[in-house]
Amino acid sequence: MISKTAITWLAMAMFWSVQGCYTHHQVEVAPVEVKPIHITIDVNVKVDKALDDFFGDIDKAAEEAGEK
Repeated sequence: MISKTAITWLAMAMFWSVQGCYTHHQVEVAPVEVKPIHITIDVNVKVDKALDDFFGDIDKAAEEAGEK
């Protein structure tokens, strides 16, 4: 039979092996501060090009009508 000492050592070894697998992590999350962001976008160039294309088509149609 197994002696009491062997059982004690076996129990201690099992306890230590289980304790080695145990992990505990504590993470603290600080409050997040969201600040407003100011963004300036210049779209004048795109609008200007679009207007040139639009009025350019009208000018071409007017020139063609004037030539006929």
